[in-house]
Amino acid sequence: MDRNPRNTAAPKAKPRSIQPLIWIVVVCLAPIIFAVSAYYVPGLGLRPDEASNYGRLIDPQRPVPSAETLGLKTEDGKPFDLASLKGKWVLATADQGACPESCVTKLFILRNSHASQGKNVERLVRVWFVTDDAPISEQILEAYRGTIIVRADPRKLAAFLAPASTAPAEDALAAPMWIIDPLGNLMLEFPEDADPVSVRKDISKLIYNSRIG
Repeated sequence: MDRNPRNTAAPKAKPRSIQPLIWIVVVCLAPIIFAVSAYYVPGLGLRPDEASNYGRLIDPQRPVPSAETLGLKTEDGKPFDLASLKGKWVLATADQGACPESCVTKLFILRNSHASQGKNVERLVRVWFVTDDAPISEQILEAYRGTIIVRADPRKLAAFLAPASTAPAEDALAAPMWIIDPLGNLMLEFPEDADPVSVRKDISKLIYNSRIG
């Protein structure tokens, strides 16, 4: 018998298992598979709500018209350009100078929402569009000191704030409140009889998450 070790056949190497590679691929793909399933299979209950805001997002957003188009005037009769407030979040409402209870409620909600923003309070301003020539009581002026008050033609203002409404201009303007972003775009509308807490939360989220204004 040939005992020469050179003639002894070398043992065959065992094939490497691909199982570790499979596990690596599975681990890498798992987050992607989970995300796709969450989005495209609502029945799994994993998909987040499409929107968490209380107010209605205006789509598409509408840029602030020119000063000539809006024709706003201050209480002393000087022209006012709404675009001059770019760089700030504008909390806006519109109503008659007599300011009935519903008007006071809106002014109150916006004032308190503004005041509650803490260190971000300087990033916002409040505007009241007065839609007639009626005088404003000293009580209202004192209570809402700090609100920018401008007189507006209701038809011109409604063309910007409520173009889809079929109601008379003053009626269309009397119910909602709005937010104009620091880039000068009308972007959010709050409903009639809005919940003050929900309005404040919406404004807080906008300010907290925004890098503008």
